[in-house]
Amino acid sequence: MARILPDVSRTFAEYLLLPGLTRREHIPRNVSLKAPVAAFQRGTPSRFELNIPVVSASMQAVSGSEMATALARQGGLAFVFCSQSIENQAAMIAKVKGHKAGFVRSDTTIHPTSTLRELLAIRRRTGHSTAAVTDDGTNAGKFVGIITDKDFWEFEDNLDTPVSEHMTPLEKVIFGRVGISLTEANRLLHRHKKECLPVLEDDGRLNSLVFKKDYIDHMNNPDEILDGDKRLAVGAGINTHDYKERVPALVAAGADVLAFDSSDGYSEYQKEAALWIREEYGDKVVVGGGNVVSAEGFHYLAEEGQLDFVKVGIGGGSICITREQKGIGRGQASALMDVVKARDAYYERTGRYVPICSDGGLANDTQIIIALAMGADFVMMGRYFAMTSESPTPKVSIGNRIYKPYWGEGSNRARNWQRYAEEGGGDGKLKFEEGVDGYVPVVGSVSEVLGVTLAKLRATMCNLGALSLPQFNREAVLTLVSEQSIEEGGTNNIIRPETKLGDRE
Repeated sequence: MARILPDVSRTFAEYLLLPGLTRREHIPRNVSLKAPVAAFQRGTPSRFELNIPVVSASMQAVSGSEMATALARQGGLAFVFCSQSIENQAAMIAKVKGHKAGFVRSDTTIHPTSTLRELLAIRRRTGHSTAAVTDDGTNAGKFVGIITDKDFWEFEDNLDTPVSEHMTPLEKVIFGRVGISLTEANRLLHRHKKECLPVLEDDGRLNSLVFKKDYIDHMNNPDEILDGDKRLAVGAGINTHDYKERVPALVAAGADVLAFDSSDGYSEYQKEAALWIREEYGDKVVVGGGNVVSAEGFHYLAEEGQLDFVKVGIGGGSICITREQKGIGRGQASALMDVVKARDAYYERTGRYVPICSDGGLANDTQIIIALAMGADFVMMGRYFAMTSESPTPKVSIGNRIYKPYWGEGSNRARNWQRYAEEGGGDGKLKFEEGVDGYVPVVGSVSEVLGVTLAKLRATMCNLGALSLPQFNREAVLTLVSEQSIEEGGTNNIIRPETKLGDRE
């Protein structure tokens, strides 16, 4: 007969935290929200860490290049969705890597004999107002000058004149040589009051550009995550079908972290794909997987699949109907606690720490906090980020409110049949949906919504006497709550300002 687990399947909404002793040093500015992503051995640092414990889901309606840029600036990570062509996904990754960097490979270069009209066409394509001028028009040619939008007037000057008549020539350009540090480059920009510093090879060829605006961006976003080349970090979703072609393209484009996107990752397909990546790239690539809801699933992927991190959660997302359609899943709190317990025991036994990502089942900021207190190293969210200005879907007006479309990767709208090919017979047709299609209200920018969430998290950690996420998990004491205590925790027996007189709450 079937094995019946004795415990009830619990959700985050059923728990509250008990406060601990708050000492004088427990103030928000002293709190560290760093979280490991890559597995590590006891006594050694993780190969990749987040500065805030938040990532966005690999979904068409959530994680495009704009989301990845915005989230990396805040210290988190976006997983650019894989339910698209390899070429398109790699292009999104490359766009993020080129958006913000200390030393930028120019994507806006032009030949000196090209016209201003041609320059404008290039600028409209790239969105950049500064163009390097090289002898062959490429970003590796011999540097001969620079031209910006301040060097000519689009509606006054003759657009058929050559760039060479308007550019600042090499002899008047302040530049650096390869080997200069980013600090030294920024000092040159400051000293000479320039917006852009070309960095040249010894033979005069263009190597890269350093921009004043990037320095300002960095100072305004001190938690941003950068790679070794001072470029923004970005993640990418992958699947178990075309990984031998997709993974090399994403790695070449600059993806820092890969994660299998699957409603159920406890499978030989994912293990085989993970081992192939490990064999091909070793520890040079950070790769996670899932999703799982049990200790057995964790051990299979963490030990046999050698994954860096494991995602926990099936059917808990706001647009996910896997539990309804297939009868599989588990309350997110129960699933997380089971996997965390297995992770901790595995760490004690082997000395290898495998980070846990809680994916789904997060209805509000409080539940994000509960998930981290229960031992998740970081959380993955879809709806939370779909509601922001940076999500890739267009804004629509419904009933005098602004919304954005939001749909699951298992919905017909996503047309993501590969994600469920095994269930559907592999004929390219989605037999049934595991996600729905709807709308979510627009709530603001990524920085605005994260600012509120992280402020609450830091304040709660201080209430528990914790200054780091590992300490938060160690110090956390949770209690189950009844429906009556949940009601007691809200407002009651008062008239709210927005309530009409005569109405009762």
